[in-house]
Amino acid sequence: MREILLSVLTGFGCGIAFAAFKLPVPAPPVFSGVAGIIGLWAGYAILVKVIS
Repeated sequence: MREILLSVLTGFGCGIAFAAFKLPVPAPPVFSGVAGIIGLWAGYAILVKVIS
């Protein structure tokens, strides 16, 4: 849980920095893009569990 919290806080800080310097966000600009990344990770994690 600590790792997740630190990741979210780091991402939040990076998002603030990108906005402050008026840089494009290095992530999908819509939630469906983020959901696709989560789905990709979930599919990989499930298959690894099934195989092992």
